[in-house]
Amino acid sequence: MIPSHIRSRIRQQLKRASEPSLPAVAAVPAGLLVVAAAAGIAFSQTGGHQVPSRTTDMAMVRTGEVGGGQAVRGVTRAAAPAAPAAPSSKVLDYQFQLQPNYYYCGPAATRIALSGSGHILSFDEIAGMLGTTTSGTNSAYDTTRVLNQVNGNNAYQTREIPSYPATPAQMDQLQADVVRAITSGRIIVANIAGYTTDEDGGFHDYSGGHYLTIVGYKDDGRTVKIADPANPNGDGTYWLSTIKMANWISQRGYSY
Repeated sequence: MIPSHIRSRIRQQLKRASEPSLPAVAAVPAGLLVVAAAAGIAFSQTGGHQVPSRTTDMAMVRTGEVGGGQAVRGVTRAAAPAAPAAPSSKVLDYQFQLQPNYYYCGPAATRIALSGSGHILSFDEIAGMLGTTTSGTNSAYDTTRVLNQVNGNNAYQTREIPSYPATPAQMDQLQADVVRAITSGRIIVANIAGYTTDEDGGFHDYSGGHYLTIVGYKDDGRTVKIADPANPNGDGTYWLSTIKMANWISQRGYSY
């Protein structure tokens, strides 16, 4: 007969054998705990061991950070500073000369524009580059080409206003081009035709076509300053609304 104290020990051992055992999990270093938390894993203490279990750390997801304050994908970065606004008015420096004959308006306007960037050329030099004849200068594409050639870059572009009258969108585009060009130091050469009245009531008629320059603006580009190489009055300048200017250019184009 088995003694009672031995029977009691056997019963205790059998009871322990029937209970599910926990796997032994090594202790996890503190650094790994932080990384695991970012992945949604938490550790609970069981029998002196750290056992992983699934959890959600929404604060960690929202901040986009893991231990040590290191940024992860999805963090919003500071926006780049905005470019400074263009001035509401600006007039460039230039050298003005009246055209010497009836067909040199293209060379004269181009000369005014080039003088604004420090290039002083003769009428004949510019006429030769433009291909100007007694019939005049072909188009704004020629003035753009020569402006870029002399300045040594491709800063100037050509924009056409194909039909009359100019559309509101074309008027807005001219206003934007004027502000951008003048702010950047580029005098605009415009190929125009027809007649108009300036801000002071002066009448200007170039029904056969003409070239002149825009040397400045005011009212955020709603009004432009013209330096006209065929205008013998004073310094050859007058102010014109952008609306009238766009219609004057219509069916032709401008270098800006």
